[in-house]
Amino acid sequence: MTQPTSQRVLLIDDDAELSRMLKQYLAGEGFEMSAAADGEEGVQAALSGRFDAVLLDVMMPRMNGIEALRRIRRVSDVPVIMLTARGEGLDRVAGLETGADDYIAKPYYPLELVARLRAVLRRLPKTIRPEQPSTLQLGNLELSVSQRRVLVGAATLVDLTATEFNVLEALLRTGDAVLSKDDLSMQALGRKREPYDRSIDVHVSNIRQKLTAAGATVQIETVRGIGYRIGPS
Repeated sequence: MTQPTSQRVLLIDDDAELSRMLKQYLAGEGFEMSAAADGEEGVQAALSGRFDAVLLDVMMPRMNGIEALRRIRRVSDVPVIMLTARGEGLDRVAGLETGADDYIAKPYYPLELVARLRAVLRRLPKTIRPEQPSTLQLGNLELSVSQRRVLVGAATLVDLTATEFNVLEALLRTGDAVLSKDDLSMQALGRKREPYDRSIDVHVSNIRQKLTAAGATVQIETVRGIGYRIGPS
């Protein structure tokens, strides 16, 4: 029987000891990990197309993690988890606004990191079940689940990250009902929402900006204290 191919993870972090220990741990969890010691080297590796996910530290020499993420997002939607210092909320928000799929605060438990990795990788394109429509439409917005593509007016492509796509898909599938932030986190991020966690809010804000710029005739409404719903504008 053919063994499944290991999922390949790139760690961009200047901490050599952490890289060595994490490589051993991830290998035991079925991942194949490579490391880059600075932002410039990491961007080149991330854009090689060889990796299924990227772990990106914020604080690094030569190029910080936010700038590295910005350069990666110009040409790639590879899933990226930011590694931030505990309590540095601004770094987390900046990473999410730049296109990070998720974040985890240092110091972290390797088991939690693996759970976050698997959650991100589970959200990569899958075969659509027959009972689920493969195309979702609202106003002049069309989302193709199978092609992972969002179009406005059948011509304008909306460039979303993997997580932003999943957030938009979850909202469209819910129709005109309100989707709570907790449910949206589980469906789009693959994890429970933590106290004071702004990830969903930032992703929704990013989606709104991109849809508005593309001329979409839809709006994402904030339902205070509950969550969001999408409808025609």
